Amino acid sequence: MAQSSATKVAWKLQDMVAHSSNVSSLVLGKSSSRLLATGGEDCRVNIWAVNKPNCIMSLTGHNTPVECVQFSSSEEQVVAGSQSGSLRVWDLEAAKILRTLTGHKANICSLDFHPFGEYLASGSMDTNIKLWDVRRKGCVFRYKGHTQAVRFLAFSPDGKWLASASDDSTIKLWDLTAGKMITEFTSHTSSVSIVQFHPNEYLLASGSADRTIKLWDLEKFEMIGSSVGETGVVRWISLFGAPFFFCLYSGSEDTLRVYGWEPDRCFDAVHVAWGKVADLAICNNQMIGVSYSQMNVSLHVVDLSRVKKSGSVIQGLIQDDKPLAVPTPKGTTLRRNYERTNTSCNRQNPEGERRSPSSEEERDEKESSAEITNPDDYREIFQPRNAISRTPPKTNEPFPAPLEDDTILLKPSPAAEILTPMPDRVCTSVASDEEALVQIRKGHDTMCVMLTSRHKNLDMVRIVWARNNIKATLDSAVSMNDLSIVVDVLNIINLKPSLWKLDTCSSILPQIEELLQSKYESYVQTGCTSLRLILKRFWPLISDTLTAPPSVGVDITREERHQKCKACYKQLKNLSNVVKLRAEQVGRHGSTFKELQLLMAPLDY
Repeated sequence: MAQSSATKVAWKLQDMVAHSSNVSSLVLGKSSSRLLATGGEDCRVNIWAVNKPNCIMSLTGHNTPVECVQFSSSEEQVVAGSQSGSLRVWDLEAAKILRTLTGHKANICSLDFHPFGEYLASGSMDTNIKLWDVRRKGCVFRYKGHTQAVRFLAFSPDGKWLASASDDSTIKLWDLTAGKMITEFTSHTSSVSIVQFHPNEYLLASGSADRTIKLWDLEKFEMIGSSVGETGVVRWISLFGAPFFFCLYSGSEDTLRVYGWEPDRCFDAVHVAWGKVADLAICNNQMIGVSYSQMNVSLHVVDLSRVKKSGSVIQGLIQDDKPLAVPTPKGTTLRRNYERTNTSCNRQNPEGERRSPSSEEERDEKESSAEITNPDDYREIFQPRNAISRTPPKTNEPFPAPLEDDTILLKPSPAAEILTPMPDRVCTSVASDEEALVQIRKGHDTMCVMLTSRHKNLDMVRIVWARNNIKATLDSAVSMNDLSIVVDVLNIINLKPSLWKLDTCSSILPQIEELLQSKYESYVQTGCTSLRLILKRFWPLISDTLTAPPSVGVDITREERHQKCKACYKQLKNLSNVVKLRAEQVGRHGSTFKELQLLMAPLDY
């Protein structure tokens, strides 16, 4: 018989095709954990009920791909930011467009609704943060300070502060009432992808492409914890106190980790085949994780009752027989809790952006729509406010785990009795199995040859790598005329920018040009990451070297550096044309190429 489902810790809940073109963003509703919004390159926002197959509502109005989506805390509204820099807010209960907001000059990268109040914040690739009054269609304030794209925004639970995370490796904390920056955290060494406030205490957690998670005390404005060793880029974190124990959940590629702090420790690591997780939410002691690839969206469930959330650590090992006690504050060191009082935002308007809507915006709102594609689910979930219940579904039962093994073992006699009257069906099944095996074997020999060759090449590269010579390693990979080997090496050194040197750039830039024009998405992504890193770390040096006045006398080192910078500049100029062409295309990497185009703008001066 089938095994009990009680042994399941994590499982796939749902797979679905979410859009007619690539999915570019998504978000789970945090109030119910049962609503999902997806944004696509088809310029639509689709609303789904978790674990139901059909879209509830499709929202239109944007003319460029949807780069970012966010629910309000009540899940009655959803906002979407586009590649063009515009925002649209829809009322889900009324099934209509509520507001169109314009003002950003580049892609929208991050959004968040104020926890109580008609405000929302947006972060953009133009490096600016804007605070919007949704009721009055206006920009309340603009926060300036980041030097690169603002990747994540989060309001504090009391609504008084706004935290921002950026590609410039910094986290900034803004006081909404005063309209100014309170402090800046600079300990990350790469792009910061997410920040999250503790729901009660004055704590802030951050995750970064440097594969670390850091915890910050918001009273002393200092780092109190750092965990290293994530298997990939930290894509999502959730910070909880009781009843979920005092722990932090981290979602990276195919892994969920559970951390504690004071002292720093990892309680558990659960393998979850969700790929690059894009959002997490908790409901009924279950963690819902959602990810996307091309047009598809996948949802996974982790049973938190089977995940370790306590224990002492001895040399990195968790001892479950010694439960961790909740830290007891001593004396006056009690960490403050948030006070839930209404917060009025500073209503300065330095740009004169609060105004009556233009005719163009009014036309945009008329052209926007909310098409209800599933009336039954819509009525169940988005009932009027005066209805008795509005929680989808009416009773939030935990999602059941699938059986470990669905194969039913039959006794010989009944099996013979069942199969005897159905010989044709059995023969057909056997034949179809054989045909399937034939199809599987097709191309197997070719694949084996290819993988053997790649393994041999990687072994040769590894030998060079062991000599601690990065340039020689890259030169070896390039000499093999196999871009897959180059991509493998770049994916490693991209994780540690300090490995890059000027001569490394001159060797690899021609290969990056090939990667950017590859038909393989992963090659393009790796090429973009490497080019962004080169521009950020080496363009100031290249520019200063080429514009510096000639030196007096003979300086061989300076001349060599000048030649390398000259070669890099020439290659970057060639690449700028490729980037410009790709930035004009609407596609999965369109926003990335637009960002690269902005970084390469100084090349034209």
